[in-house]
Order: sequence, then structure tokens, then C-alpha cells
Amino acid sequence: MAWVDQARADVRCEWGPVGVTEVPADVVVVIDVLRFTTAVDAAVGHGVAVHPYRWRDASAAAFASSVGAVLADGQTASLSPESLLALDPGSSVVLPSPNGSTCAALAAERGATVVAACLRNAAAVGAWLALRGGTVTLVPCGERWPDGSLRPALEDLLGAGAVIAALPGARSPEAAAAEAVWESSADRLPEVLAGCASGRQQHARGWDADLAFASRVGASGCVPVLVDGRFVDAAG
Repeated sequence: MAWVDQARADVRCEWGPVGVTEVPADVVVVIDVLRFTTAVDAAVGHGVAVHPYRWRDASAAAFASSVGAVLADGQTASLSPESLLALDPGSSVVLPSPNGSTCAALAAERGATVVAACLRNAAAVGAWLALRGGTVTLVPCGERWPDGSLRPALEDLLGAGAVIAALPGARSPEAAAAEAVWESSADRLPEVLAGCASGRQQHARGWDADLAFASRVGASGCVPVLVDGRFVDAAG
């Protein structure tokens, strides 16, 4: 697939919150594989609406109460994707996340259609986007260094590349590079994820089950789209 300069590209890829605000698009696809957008996909695919929330502090509980949702605070539910499968279909959950939720909120403020993608639903998201047309910016959210600066995260770049691989249209150089990284890694994905910085962190925290869950490429046909402040399934 040919690539062109960013200004003329149909498909673009930029990192983190600044990427959202600096590269306008009709659709912004947020990718935070470990663990926000994988958790969103798990919940929404299970029939649970997800309210993203930017802060992990006392205000999250008040927000959850205001929208009649369960707070993913590590008790009834958490950012662990499989914990969300225990919630009742038709219910709602608030997922605090400074990376994925922040990018989703910023994109919504700019009037874009906001989609949550991960490795599990990348093909479904790509197919849905291919039918819509318009410009698409993939936003791998990344993680944070101790000083608060953005740490580019390989797993998010792979998620972006997996979606891009399913899209038509001219790619920006950044989008073409993300697609190439995906294509070079897809056949050894579990090994790559386990060995990358975020994968090693997951293992150190005892979150190997979450890592395995996130690695199941194509396991989901869900397309979580942000509607009125909550992610719901547009594929259904």
C-alpha cells in the first residue's frame, strides 16, 4: 500500500494525547493494549457499557455514582479485562485510565468519532472503518516514564499496525511504519509481547493472564464506539 505525506493521507498514526490534538481526523482510534482498550473490548463485547474516566482518584467514585455505573476500583471490577466479564450485561462500568481515557476524551472534544481498538478486535475495527470512509488517525497511547513523559509502547504500535493493515487508503509514513512493524511481528506475537517492556511489567505484577488475554488476535468482533460519553458496540 502506497504512502503519502501526512497532510494528504487517509490513514495516519500519531502518539498519545498530543497526537490527538495535533492531527485532526474524522475518526480517532485509541489503542492502549495493556490494558485499557483491551478492557473496553472485553466489557463492551459482553454487553457492558464503558465510561472512560481520566483520573484515578476520589473523583472517580463520585463520577461512577453520577452515571449509575460500577467503578473499576479493584473490588467488584478492575482494568483486568477478564474481571469485567463477571459484570451483568446491560450494566455500566467506569474505567479510570490516564492514557487511554485521556486520548478518548480529547478526541471527543474535537468532534471526532472515537473507537477503542486492541489486538483482539483490530480486524473488526478495520472492517468497520473501511465501510465508513473519511480520514482516520490511529493513536497508540503509550505509557508514562516516572517523570510523567510519554513512553512509546510497542504493544500499542502493534495494535495500531494491526488496524491499519485492515484499512484501505493512502498511509502517512508513520502509519506505513506501524503497519510494517505489525507485519514483521504478527507471526510471533506472544513472544514479542512477553519480551517488550510493558509485557515484562505485566509479568512482574502477576498479570500474565491479562497478557495472554490481550494477545488473542482476532478473538473479538466488537467495535467499541464512544457515544454520549460511553463506549458501546457499533458492530451489533
